[in-house]
Amino acid sequence: MKTNAETLTITERQSTWRFLLSEMKPRGKFLTPFNIISIPIILLGVVLIVIRFMKGIGSITNLTQDTPWGLWIGFDVVTGVAFAGGAYVITFMVYILNLKNFHSIVRVTVLNGFLAYVFYAGALLLDLGRPWHVINPVIGNSFGTSSVLFLVAWHFLLYMVAELIEFSPAIAEWLGARRARKILSGMTLAAVIFGITLSTLHQSGLGALFLMAKGKIHPLWYSEFIPIMFFVSSTFAGLSMVIFEGSISHKVFSGQISEKNHQAQKGIINKLSKICAGAMFAYFFLQLLVFIHEQHWGLLNTGMGYWYLLEMLGFVLVPMILFIISYRTFNTTLTRVAAIMTMIGVILNRLNVTVIGFKWEMAIRYVPSWMEFTVTLAVIFTEIWIFRWVITRMPVLRDSPSWVKENE
Repeated sequence: MKTNAETLTITERQSTWRFLLSEMKPRGKFLTPFNIISIPIILLGVVLIVIRFMKGIGSITNLTQDTPWGLWIGFDVVTGVAFAGGAYVITFMVYILNLKNFHSIVRVTVLNGFLAYVFYAGALLLDLGRPWHVINPVIGNSFGTSSVLFLVAWHFLLYMVAELIEFSPAIAEWLGARRARKILSGMTLAAVIFGITLSTLHQSGLGALFLMAKGKIHPLWYSEFIPIMFFVSSTFAGLSMVIFEGSISHKVFSGQISEKNHQAQKGIINKLSKICAGAMFAYFFLQLLVFIHEQHWGLLNTGMGYWYLLEMLGFVLVPMILFIISYRTFNTTLTRVAAIMTMIGVILNRLNVTVIGFKWEMAIRYVPSWMEFTVTLAVIFTEIWIFRWVITRMPVLRDSPSWVKENE
């Protein structure tokens, strides 16, 4: 015969399962423009991924032995991780610098960063010719523990754990787990400090991977300071994503946001524009110093030189000026325009390093197949679906339950 305690435990488990099953049901209107566009692409992407694992990576990509890294590394991983940089910047500002004005966007920024890392880790598996060898850089096999790839792999794994801990209080509040929430909340500061350390090392570590590619990357994009450039650019890349994503979230999920946070949104965007402008000035100045030191003047009057000028002037200098103007005039629309231009510039830079400027003198250049683009879109759309699911169910944008304040 079951005791009262055992019966209560079984009842609680059944109640939890019923709650989780009910949360899986779709909410709101299903046939939205986004759903109509994204669902076929996701389904096609799944089919292509199955083909990739059944027939090999060459069945759906244009990668070769000469060009083993393509769109999935250049965009899905290297660029995506830069856009996830907003998480370590915002948590540093809130928990270390104690800038409480940004507290309302911490959870959504950490969620975005965590999902980005999880999905781009998945994209990395797609790009490996032998995905079962993914464990090698983690354990140091073949590469060795002194390899940059060994450090990047561990930074990647540990930072995902740190971000999960940072976001876990929201999960506990969603489940109504009061005791777990209290414990997890107490771990937040340590996870933030650990995560910030890992992320800064990881951002620069990605750049360090390309130090061994001297002679393969176009001189306008290669320098021994690539790790520093990757780190500095991740700050304004991440914050530009925060501005872009935050602007959309405040419109799509406006019903979940309190009036107080609605009013604070413009002030937050305005302050972020100032930080972006400062970081972009530092980045542009460092790039200028490297260019002058390397004496690349003769390369400017070439096709790649014009492309370099477009990146540096059109998508670094111009948005930097727009950020400055938008901050001084408190023009949030201009800030959003500058953020979008900055994001385009970061995409250009990362692709120039990893794809466009990589082995640029080859007679036959790598061009991604339509299937590579489709899988990339499928990964992005799936991430947005999960992001939307979490936002509509967990206290990310909306205030925490009343019992949280009672227990504090």
